Amino acid sequence: MVYGGSVEFKGASILSISQFERADIDHIFRVADRMEPYAQRQRITRVLDGAILGNMFFEASTRTRISFGSAFNLLGGEVRETVGFEASALAKGESLQDTARVLSGFSDIICMRHPESGSVADFASASRVPVINGGDGSNEHPSQALLDLYTIEKELKGLGRSLDGLRVAMIGDLKHGRTVHSLCKLLMLFDNVSVQLVSPKELAMPSNLVDDMREAGISVEESDKIEPSISHVDIVYSTRIQEERFSSRDEADLYRGRFRLNQAIYTSHCEPNTVIMHPLPRDSRAEANELDSDLDSNPNLAIFRQTDNGLLVRMALFSIILDVTHLVDKYASEVRWYNPR
Repeated sequence: MVYGGSVEFKGASILSISQFERADIDHIFRVADRMEPYAQRQRITRVLDGAILGNMFFEASTRTRISFGSAFNLLGGEVRETVGFEASALAKGESLQDTARVLSGFSDIICMRHPESGSVADFASASRVPVINGGDGSNEHPSQALLDLYTIEKELKGLGRSLDGLRVAMIGDLKHGRTVHSLCKLLMLFDNVSVQLVSPKELAMPSNLVDDMREAGISVEESDKIEPSISHVDIVYSTRIQEERFSSRDEADLYRGRFRLNQAIYTSHCEPNTVIMHPLPRDSRAEANELDSDLDSNPNLAIFRQTDNGLLVRMALFSIILDVTHLVDKYASEVRWYNPR
């Protein structure tokens, strides 16, 4: 595989989308393509046999934590986890740097999530092994943005389209939504992109990021109305009100449920092949109901294809960082159990 990107991936920490150029993204995606038979359990590889992933999640997570762990397991590695502050030495006053020095002695690579912006980079500065940012406060979530863009690429490919010329609407809590922050940074690498930003003014995308997008040539429009903003886009990307970023649930409730999408709204306002995405979890409580369950039978609802693609992208990141991409097939064997896929 020919690779002409800017990142020296071997042994690198992945902390921000800003590290990447377009060739780097394409390299990750093409490696992700190669992970399909292993993610689908059509083949087994033990290329990371003996390697240990330290999954350090100091903030609530289901999909990201298990996805990283499963991706590492599928490459043959083992996973050790810490979940929550109360289960860690941080609760005893240990610094992030000391935690990094200790845990990097137990691991070959670390995935970390933390509620404070910049915390993962702080941790990585003292780590002796590569660190992947699994989300740092409202700052960034690089692997989520990569799997989102990988999903968009695959969805558009089925329509004979590419990422250049993409039209996307991002809806909801754009102030605190780290997934959309990272995705916007990724979109700056592509041509003729247009972005509709739909949110209450109080939860608008950070102005510096909007300015950066415009300087990169992205057409950006901001609105607090969902219907006109989703009428001429390829992707509707809905996000959850980030309750944990507010001072109280009552404050979050002021915005909950303002931008609901259901089949009736989709049929009335979206183009026929508009793809619906969400980083999950979607808030299905009656007062929120961001993506109505009546969309579940809509073939353009891609939220579960997103999670499947996350496995491929995270497997790709591990194989590239630990420099085993060329060995994955060498250490492969047949699946021995019943595979319903």
